[in-house]
Amino acid sequence: MGSAKELGEHGCKLRALNDRGDDSPEGMLTDGILDQLAKYERAKVAERTRRGLLQKAREGKIIKGPKANFGFRFNEMDDGLVIYEPEMRTVEKIFSMAASGMGPKAMQTRLYAEGIPSPTGKAMWPHRILKVQMVLNDLYKPHTYDEIAPLLSPKVATGLDPNKSYGIWWYNRRNVTTSYDSETDRDNGKRYVTRTSVRTRDEKDWIAVPVPAYLPRKLVDQARLMIESRTGLERKHQARQWELKGVLRCSCGQNMITNTSHHKGEAYHYYRCKRASAYGPDACPQRMIRIDRVEPLLRDFVFGVLSDPDTIQRGLDAIIQRKTEDVRDDPEQVVTTLEERLSQNTHLRRAYQDQQAEGLMTLEELAAKIEELKDTRKVLEADLASLERSQQKAKELENDRDAVLASLAATIPEALDGLTGEEINSVYRKLRLRVIPSEEGYDATGVLCTLRPTPQGRRDQRGR
Repeated sequence: MGSAKELGEHGCKLRALNDRGDDSPEGMLTDGILDQLAKYERAKVAERTRRGLLQKAREGKIIKGPKANFGFRFNEMDDGLVIYEPEMRTVEKIFSMAASGMGPKAMQTRLYAEGIPSPTGKAMWPHRILKVQMVLNDLYKPHTYDEIAPLLSPKVATGLDPNKSYGIWWYNRRNVTTSYDSETDRDNGKRYVTRTSVRTRDEKDWIAVPVPAYLPRKLVDQARLMIESRTGLERKHQARQWELKGVLRCSCGQNMITNTSHHKGEAYHYYRCKRASAYGPDACPQRMIRIDRVEPLLRDFVFGVLSDPDTIQRGLDAIIQRKTEDVRDDPEQVVTTLEERLSQNTHLRRAYQDQQAEGLMTLEELAAKIEELKDTRKVLEADLASLERSQQKAKELENDRDAVLASLAATIPEALDGLTGEEINSVYRKLRLRVIPSEEGYDATGVLCTLRPTPQGRRDQRGR
């Protein structure tokens, strides 16, 4: 939809169902005030909701999510957890494996071989679920009354049985922020993505909620001791300094992990597709890349670029040009248009609510309309945020071109040829490189033919 100004040029006007003003300065002021009041109302609703959830947790009740933790089910009131033995027996098996000295990889292989699906629904259990969300999770660790009572309010503590043990379900441990963004794809179209950032709160702000315990305390303590003692020891062949560790990704989209095999006393080092490692050699056609076929190739390319300041200058100019082209012809007009459409979105929401209050539409119709408006608003906000970032990035790069070049020169060591593998890896990470072999990058002998360095955190042209 075009802006009100664009429509006005064709003799058209926009009218909302709940317009409070007109095109006069006074009418525009009225609409602006109503927009701010709506924003204030949304903030107050969010604040009241958060206070209510915190109070519920302090009363010893869990906050129901989409799914109960593995091994538990929600009670009839949906404010507590009860043990679900079929899953809890799997949890006990995991703790027994950890207590025997098995690491996440070995446990993952065992569970996959036995056909026990993970809580995600996939056949393979993620390492993080096995180690962090289970073995090291206080939810499964039995706590005595004396251990858990000081963490609870007196009212909640008095409701517990001093002769029983309890797990701890923590609330308010993390602060999760969600934002919406748009990205330009290969065909200059747009796709919308959701970005989530997580920050751990201070421990004094955590709220403990008691839940039933199932596992023996001795088993849990032994499992934790064994899995924590493996920290720093799970990596075999530590003497090998991998230049592309954390930089190389498989063309299927998975990370490439390090791998070493021995044959007749000789050690052979590879980068191996994580998917092929987890699910077997048939899961990815690429599977492995020998270090002598990839590390020298990338090293020569990157060091050749870093040794030529003119190449860096041209690359930076190309980035600036691309960022500038991303900004539309009349960015101020586009911003105004998007802001007007967001304002119209707010007016429509209020109008639909008024219609429902007057009996002109049902609650089901209102819910459908509100959901549609929410989706539209997310798209508009993502467009506006993306445009503002593109404008800001283009200006920053253009204004700070010399400073960027100087900073890059100061970051990269002078004697590139004498660096160790670990130092080379550090250079790649400072450059924020991500290397992805092309899908056609292998000939009949398995030799890597091409590599594509891409900025880390961005997808390559195929959208991976």
